[in-house]
Amino acid sequence: MAGPLRFRRSEKTWTRQRVREQLLQPLNQSFGARIEEPWFTIGDDRYDALRLEMDNGDFALFCFRPGRAYWLGNTETPEALWRTDKETFTEAPYAVSRWAQRELTARIEVTDPWLADYEYVTWFFLPVFGSKDGRDSTRRFFAEDAAGFPDASSEEGLAFYESLLRTGSLDAHRYTMASKLGTSPGYDLTRMRATMAEFNVAKLLTDAGLDFEPEVEQDSGHALDFAVDDDLIEVTRPEPPARRSHADHPVAAVKETGGAKRSDQLAKHPDSALLIDCTSFTETEWNAVAGEQPGVGHEPTVVFRARPTGRIEGYRYGKLPFDLDGSVEWV
Repeated sequence: MAGPLRFRRSEKTWTRQRVREQLLQPLNQSFGARIEEPWFTIGDDRYDALRLEMDNGDFALFCFRPGRAYWLGNTETPEALWRTDKETFTEAPYAVSRWAQRELTARIEVTDPWLADYEYVTWFFLPVFGSKDGRDSTRRFFAEDAAGFPDASSEEGLAFYESLLRTGSLDAHRYTMASKLGTSPGYDLTRMRATMAEFNVAKLLTDAGLDFEPEVEQDSGHALDFAVDDDLIEVTRPEPPARRSHADHPVAAVKETGGAKRSDQLAKHPDSALLIDCTSFTETEWNAVAGEQPGVGHEPTVVFRARPTGRIEGYRYGKLPFDLDGSVEWV
């Protein structure tokens, strides 16, 4: 899989003639390609810049100055740029990164204005909205599945995550979090919903005023989803009963999904908090869970459900090492 968009950095000296010979020509042979002028200028006048547009809808951005060049695209990488180092938007020079992100955002404004209306979602997920793997599946997920909310419109789902991303609490973890959504080779609804469970937990922690670190590697070989100070958190999200081949009742789905974590990550890290996200459940399914409040044999556990209005209901077993009272309505 191609993964999220990152720059390729070349240390060679490029000219427009060399671009035509070593970049445009092989792409034109494969897909049909043309060079066009960029829509925006780079705030560093040492760089020349251009766009390469392919007949199949692929694109690439390329800018260069003596001894340095940056390539960014969701198409086949020409051989002349193989074995080059990669840089994220944060690692690349500010002027180059800002230029590329303006170009990418402008493309979304043209192709998907419904998405561009949510500027923080658009900015945060640019590494996957423009990627080879995620450009179609991520847009479809927000448009057709309301980012995982049942019985909600795409606008409601987008507004929920716009409010979270506007806080900036995930800015420092942009590539870590965004790339989880957009690197499936196809439309993997289960995986994408599970990814958004981590964003839902990030909202709980943000609304509670807690500082956190996502994707925390452990000596056990596991990476737990969050750490709040020294306290670890593992997140899971049961699929709604209608999508399961067994455990066809919401209570059984919670028990099964929580139990799977108990025998895996939590067996190695028994002091971790388990957060079970039932956001995929309908109102009726959630009411069944909230009414019975099943445990999963691990403490502390929080079982919760988020709604696109921002309301989050939940219940808990055991004492949490951090306070979520400001972000969860306990039932």
